[in-house]
Amino acid sequence: MNIEWLGRQFDNIVFLLGWHVLLAVTPLILGLLIALPLGWWAHRSRRIYPLLVGIAGLLYTVPSLALFVLLPLVLGTKILDPLNIVAALTIYTVALLVRVVADALDSVPEDTAQAAKAMGYRGYQSLLKVELPVGVPVICAGLRVAAVSNVSLVSVAALLGIPQLGSLFTQGFQLRFFTPIIAGIILCVVLAMILDGLIILLNRWLTPWTPKVVAS
Repeated sequence: MNIEWLGRQFDNIVFLLGWHVLLAVTPLILGLLIALPLGWWAHRSRRIYPLLVGIAGLLYTVPSLALFVLLPLVLGTKILDPLNIVAALTIYTVALLVRVVADALDSVPEDTAQAAKAMGYRGYQSLLKVELPVGVPVICAGLRVAAVSNVSLVSVAALLGIPQLGSLFTQGFQLRFFTPIIAGIILCVVLAMILDGLIILLNRWLTPWTPKVVAS
């Protein structure tokens, strides 16, 4: 590791890190917002469930680089537009979370759902006040996977010249200089760990009724 190089490039590395966070987190939020109603639809309709889950599975198998290249033709954007990366990762996030949301709602005990109906909750009221809160741990588990996946996939966009931590990899390979590669790997791992930890904290905040593990 060349510490002197890291010092000279500090501002640029922070700039790349900021873009990486933006490109990884924005699709995570958008994907969740889209996956929630789709997952609820799949949960409510047994005929729709296999169709939505099947399409989601197929979308997730599309190579990321190919999707990054094809989306500008669909969206009418330029190849270097970060919107392409946000759109592609949103698709991957939705593909990953649709089944997670459906399974989370399926995990709600039947007696809990019946109790909600007995209390007068109907439709969206039951969904927002009973089913989603109970399914939060399952959804957060899926979000953790999606967050780590997004942090990794964003790096591929460096091949298209879009600035983020992946740019350190291409720079290192081109110069045959390992310092930016190692720095990029470390920062990606740390970012993934931070996002994972934030989702764990979010899960605990949204489910205060769950028992806390006490170390003996």
